[in-house]
Amino acid sequence: MRLAVAMLSLLLCAAAGAQTYPTKTVRFISGVTPGSASDTMARMLAEKLGASLGQPVIVENRLGAGGLVGAKWVATQEADGHNIMMYASAFTVSTLLNPGLDPKELAPVATVATIPTILITPPGRYKTAQDFVAAAKAQPGKLNCATAGSGSATHMALERFRAAAGFEVQNIHTKGAGEALTEVISGRADCYFALVFQAQKMKDAGKVDAHLVSGPKRTALMPALPTTVEAGYPDSAYNFWVGTLVAANTPRPIVERLAKEINALVQSPEIADRITKLGADPLTLSIAEFDAMIQRELKENAELIKKAGIRGN
Repeated sequence: MRLAVAMLSLLLCAAAGAQTYPTKTVRFISGVTPGSASDTMARMLAEKLGASLGQPVIVENRLGAGGLVGAKWVATQEADGHNIMMYASAFTVSTLLNPGLDPKELAPVATVATIPTILITPPGRYKTAQDFVAAAKAQPGKLNCATAGSGSATHMALERFRAAAGFEVQNIHTKGAGEALTEVISGRADCYFALVFQAQKMKDAGKVDAHLVSGPKRTALMPALPTTVEAGYPDSAYNFWVGTLVAANTPRPIVERLAKEINALVQSPEIADRITKLGADPLTLSIAEFDAMIQRELKENAELIKKAGIRGN
């Protein structure tokens, strides 16, 4: 009887907290630099979310360790929904490569978008993706492929494609997307999985050739490009998502309210259009679907990291 009364009391307290939430400024914590895709999406949402929540919503950048610095900060704050981590699929990679944050310290709230990456090569070097794969197989470990850093989405897209297609290359881990693009444009690197808006710009300028989309579906920015799976490489797609998380043990009613508000914004014509113009595809999942996706990726990425011998920074 006492246990039942205690549980009921906790539930009533949680419900009361959700009804009064938020009581102060809400922060989106961005682990990447201003102007990057996920940071821009955080600012889009913050701009609109304040009206529905009834409190100011701001974006605060806490950089370092592939987003882990910001994520750890959110995880160690009071679990009351006033600090929201804007993270990407790096969450299911960085937490495996670098000690310091257990994925269980954060709870999923809502997805925002997926960002396709595009297999690009120096102009004229390979007519098709199949030509590139054939060249890589003919010279195991001799071709160079750029990434935006070990464990980055561009690296994981390459590793998933490489494993599916069955070839070996030399990874050239750069300090970021700009440097990786330069390596391909200059011809020093044979390939790179660039973010779609970068790939489109460079292809239109004649500086690279674009071949395949790594992602669950084709992209509206480059609709003629098939996905890696469509090209005949099963289990080759890497899902580069952007989403929101909060500290574990945040009351469920608060998590549900945030998920409802964020999903509504992502589905709104204005925000959906702005996300699409960034080269991303709006994505709304339920909390349970988001959690299932995270758990699946943690398992799959752990296997890929072990198989490919990927190390943390």
